[in-house]
Amino acid sequence: MKEISLAAPPLPYYLESGFRAYQAGDTHPDRAGLGMYDLLLITKGTLHLGEEELTWSLTEGQYVLLLPDKYHYAVRPCEAECHFYWLHFQTSSPYTIRESKPFPRSEFVLPQKNEITLAQQGGASDPERIQELWHQLLQMSVSERSVSFWEEQRIFTEILRALDIGSKPDEQSKVHRLAERIEAYLKQHYSADLTNERLADEFHFHPNYLSRCMKSVYGCTPLEYLLAYRIEQSKLLLLKTQWSIERISEEVGFHHAAYFSNCFRAKIGLSPLAYRKQYIRGGTVLHS
Repeated sequence: MKEISLAAPPLPYYLESGFRAYQAGDTHPDRAGLGMYDLLLITKGTLHLGEEELTWSLTEGQYVLLLPDKYHYAVRPCEAECHFYWLHFQTSSPYTIRESKPFPRSEFVLPQKNEITLAQQGGASDPERIQELWHQLLQMSVSERSVSFWEEQRIFTEILRALDIGSKPDEQSKVHRLAERIEAYLKQHYSADLTNERLADEFHFHPNYLSRCMKSVYGCTPLEYLLAYRIEQSKLLLLKTQWSIERISEEVGFHHAAYFSNCFRAKIGLSPLAYRKQYIRGGTVLHS
């Protein structure tokens, strides 16, 4: 199964949507390079579609995501009446395609890099709920644009959230949720004395398992993430306060200023003091 990953932020943005009812003998139009994503949800009958070398016979409750730069075509006409919702959206970043794997690894960055991951074709876990959301979108389409814009984006986001593989109760999403819980805990307690043992006590898993979960989602261990997050917080304090290096070191969880400076230089390529001086104008620390 192919998975389509969309970078977020920025979130994909909604363009338009509609509902189609085909009769027996009708076919979906052939199109190439549409320039936007085309998301379809079948509510009745069977729709036979293809994209490049892939073909699908989509039945009630199934969806497909057609990609903006591919050739889409009808495989054959509908044998009977077929109904479906369609939705067009766009993104500012290119998508990526990967074959489904149990523990996909993503590059660790700060701030966190998220992805919305959709199976290109699959069954909706709650088709009635998604149909209701789609119906709400159609109702909004006849409202004034200035009134409907934000509500349309909200409803569209709910549809993507319902189809996001990460929200499904499988082993992969369990790993992802645990990694997110670890990340949140690290951010909340980054100034404290955190160790692998303390994390194991907090989450009731062996440290090795916690490390595997974090690596599969963020590409780093919990303590590597903690170090990077501490450095990010120290950068903010260097720019927004006139605190000494020693005080900043303590504030972000380092026991010794010399160790903090070494870690900072290794990550940033400058000492904390040199980093601060880059952004000083007239001897005054810049404030946002």
